[in-house]
Amino acid sequence: MSIENSNKTAEFWESYRLVVLKHSVPEAKAEYYLKWAQSFAKSSSGPLRNRTALQINSFLDKLAAQEGIAQWQTVQASEALRILYQDLLNVSWAVQWPVEGRPLQEENSLPPDSEENQSSFRDQAHWGEVNALHKEVFDRLRTEIRMRHYSIRTERAYENWVCRFIVFHSLKSPKDLTPDSVKEYLEYIAEVREISASTQNQALNALVFLYEQVLHEPLGSIGDFTRAKRPQRLPVVLSREEVDSLLKNLTGVKALMAGLLYGSGLRLMECLRLRVKDIDFAQQQIVVRDGKGQKDRITVLPKIYEQQIKEHLEIVKAQYEKDLAEGFGEVYLWPSLARKYPNAAKEWGWQYVFPSERLSADPRAKKIRRHHLHESILQSAVKAAAIKAGLTKPVSVHVLRHSFATHLLESQYDIRTVQELLGHADVTTTMIYTHVLNRPGIAVKSPVDK
Repeated sequence: MSIENSNKTAEFWESYRLVVLKHSVPEAKAEYYLKWAQSFAKSSSGPLRNRTALQINSFLDKLAAQEGIAQWQTVQASEALRILYQDLLNVSWAVQWPVEGRPLQEENSLPPDSEENQSSFRDQAHWGEVNALHKEVFDRLRTEIRMRHYSIRTERAYENWVCRFIVFHSLKSPKDLTPDSVKEYLEYIAEVREISASTQNQALNALVFLYEQVLHEPLGSIGDFTRAKRPQRLPVVLSREEVDSLLKNLTGVKALMAGLLYGSGLRLMECLRLRVKDIDFAQQQIVVRDGKGQKDRITVLPKIYEQQIKEHLEIVKAQYEKDLAEGFGEVYLWPSLARKYPNAAKEWGWQYVFPSERLSADPRAKKIRRHHLHESILQSAVKAAAIKAGLTKPVSVHVLRHSFATHLLESQYDIRTVQELLGHADVTTTMIYTHVLNRPGIAVKSPVDK
């Protein structure tokens, strides 16, 4: 390497280090961010700007598999690469990078939509290229989604399906395609890609939204097409002893979060999005705001966790006051609410109960804020705890919510009460838990027992 190239490389990495420091990363930690970014740069050949999300995911997976590498180090490496690609290289697809996550293949780097042995433009298609080619369509799509206050997850999912749909039809504009084109794509993902029923429905919803709300050309009847049959499965439920064993293998904030999922019947994102004002110690309840279906509800606050939550909030408040002193301390609020109460975003009551360890850029507003913890942190911890506890059931964080409902019914609580606590729109959804009770609700004994 020539002296000139060597100097340019050194200048580039020094620029990166300064960008990292702007994210309120301590100088000592910034050196580790630099180390991860340089390790990725050396992991394969070619310019950094031309690397894909697949290559980044592969690097992070190999890192996670290395002996002696802790989970927090993998998260730190992912954050280091996010800053590199979002802030320094300004790569278009990096805008979709989840906060404290990795650039998911499903969202940023499209896998081939053709047969394995077929080499075509589809294998090379990326979100950035399609977005540039049909910028007007995607800009309008985002506007319509945000006007309806859909979540950023829904926005990304819809963008992804529209992008795949365009790629499938040789990058043609959706305006030039017909309902038969939609039917053809839906049959393809069902028969060739063999995706699940719920994913197929999501694709259909995205395309219907595109044509009805964005292009103002309703699809009408798209005829019969092959639908994946949705299997009727019973939820996985842990016994009380298994829940106890699982929770004992978790520590710190993760143990508290998992305890609330089981003790209050919260969904994962409902727990992560809890605000300080939503914890009502006097009434011993938790107010779930903007839950599934944008509904609010009230659920029980487990008395066993009251003191632990209070101690946790003292730590959170100290961090919040430090952020305020440094010119930050703002959290995300719904746009309409932020306009009505411009100072609310910096008030203590609106802060997240489970904030992230670091500040990050809001993917929509581009403001530096402290978001809530990323969901993968608790998901990974629960899976690891299940293995340590020796549980053979397929345990996920949602299993704790299933167990909450089942154990309440076992304790003879009315099913309507359980429905309200869970936030189910229809009692038939809650009734599925009656099928997994240890003591069924009907007084029937097996003839063999007689």
